[in-house]
Amino acid sequence: MIYQVQIKVMPLKDLLDPQGKAVLGGLHNLGMNGVSDVRVGKHITLQIEAGSETAAKAIAEEASKKLLANAVMEYFEIEVIQ
Repeated sequence: MIYQVQIKVMPLKDLLDPQGKAVLGGLHNLGMNGVSDVRVGKHITLQIEAGSETAAKAIAEEASKKLLANAVMEYFEIEVIQ
């Protein structure tokens, strides 16, 4: 069966997010002063062929740990859609 898996990769909350700060500055320059914080991350969608949802999630977790997320600076969340 083919599963669609979404992975959200975000910077750790305790670390500075330079890209988020740049976006925040841009929003303020556009007059959107009600925005107080921005965190920029990655949204990755994988189509995984696996025998079960659990197996698909395990594959996505391995991919995230080995390639998609930097454990020193980022965390990830996995959601199996289908």
